[in-house]
Amino acid sequence: MVARLSAARRAGASGSGGPYHRRLAHVTAGAERFGGSFGGQRGVAYRLEEETEADWWEVEALYDLCFAPGRTALSSYRLREGVPTVAPLCLTLRDDDGTLAAVIRYWPALIGEEDVLLLGPVAVHPTRQGEGLGGLLINESLAEARRLGWERVLLVGDAPYYSRFGFRKLEGVEMPPPTNPERVLGLELKAGAWKGVTGRVSKAT
Repeated sequence: MVARLSAARRAGASGSGGPYHRRLAHVTAGAERFGGSFGGQRGVAYRLEEETEADWWEVEALYDLCFAPGRTALSSYRLREGVPTVAPLCLTLRDDDGTLAAVIRYWPALIGEEDVLLLGPVAVHPTRQGEGLGGLLINESLAEARRLGWERVLLVGDAPYYSRFGFRKLEGVEMPPPTNPERVLGLELKAGAWKGVTGRVSKAT
């Protein structure tokens, strides 16, 4: 992996829909995975799409609803401030009325000179929980991240939940404090991608 984000990664990290974003939209247009409809456990149809600039504040409102008011004080947010998202992996799920049901975002980060994909937050509206929507977003976005060439993913979360997606506790990887090291989890999208990758997680540059 390159020491810093490549030009394609920089374009893909832009919320303005740079070349990296457009390439994904072109490749997957009309495909079942993106821009497709899915049936929830209650028989509700959901539409999976990339987040757009117009969605930003609605997504923020859902995060405010699902998490504590002080969510932006968490250590993960220090790595996100002033850094564009990885746009092709930021997804929304809406029901057939257009109501936002679930969202997921990703940011680029660094450990030393190694690129890492920071997953989160993922949120599901309280009235839509229990339908598997969070898992759907995680699986779809991770599959796309692998296709786009990302090698490793990092998050801070509950191991019993995220282990079903292949995440495991990382040794020697330090998030900004205060972070419980038991909650620092990683996933390899390429075999051996986490081998030898240790140190403090920092903002992408």
